[in-house]
Amino acid sequence: MNLLRHHSMLLATAGTALALSLTACQSDAPTKSASAATSSATGKTSDGGQTDASGATGSTGPAHSAASKSPTDRTAGDSSAGSTGEQASASTRVCTARDVTVTAAPQDGPPYTHIVLTAKNTSGHSCRLAGAPHIQFLESHKQDVPAVAKSKPATPVVLTAGAPAYALVKLSDGGVDEDNEPVSAFSVTLEGDSTVIAVTAPGSGGVAVDPAKALTGYWTPELRNGADDF
Repeated sequence: MNLLRHHSMLLATAGTALALSLTACQSDAPTKSASAATSSATGKTSDGGQTDASGATGSTGPAHSAASKSPTDRTAGDSSAGSTGEQASASTRVCTARDVTVTAAPQDGPPYTHIVLTAKNTSGHSCRLAGAPHIQFLESHKQDVPAVAKSKPATPVVLTAGAPAYALVKLSDGGVDEDNEPVSAFSVTLEGDSTVIAVTAPGSGGVAVDPAKALTGYWTPELRNGADDF
C-alpha cells in the first residue's frame, strides 16, 4: 500500500514538472516571434539600407539621393545647359556707325554692274549687324535701295572685334541704253542707327547707277552663290 502511494506521488510530481515546462515554452514562443518580427521590420539589409514592413528597401546615404533623381531632374539641375547660339546672338547689342567702317569695291570687271560693301568692326567689342544697309545713291532719289529678301541670313550676324560682313549691291543691268547716272560717293545707314556713313564709290571715275535697277543684299558673314546672285 505504501509502495503504491509512493509511486503515485512520483507520477504526480513528474506530471507537474512537465506541465510547468510546457507552460514556460508556450509563454516564450510569442515573445520570440514578436522579437523576430520587430527585427525584420526595422533591421538593416545586407547592402546597408533599411527595410520597412512592406519589404521596400531604402538608403539614407548620398548615393540614394543621386540615384533617386529622374533624368529630367538631373538635366534641369545641370548648369552646363546653356542657351542656343541664335539666342545669344540676338542678345548682342546692335552695331552703330561708331562701331564699323564701311567701304565699297567692284565685284566684277567692266561693265561694273555690282559692288560689294564691307562693314568691318573696329570697335574692339562684339556687335550685331542687323538687316540690310540703307543706301541712297543720288540726291535726286531719296528712297532707300530695295533689299533682296532671299539674301537675308538665317541667323543674326554678330561681328567680333575686327571681323567683317558683306552686302552685295546691284548698280544696273550694264546696258548702254539704261538711264545711268555717275556716282562718286553715296550714303549708307545701318539698321537701328540714323547716323549717315559717307562711302566713296570705287574706281577713279566712280560708278554708273540706274536708280530703277539698283538692289542691295542683306549683311552676311560671306557672300553666297545663289542667295546673293541678283
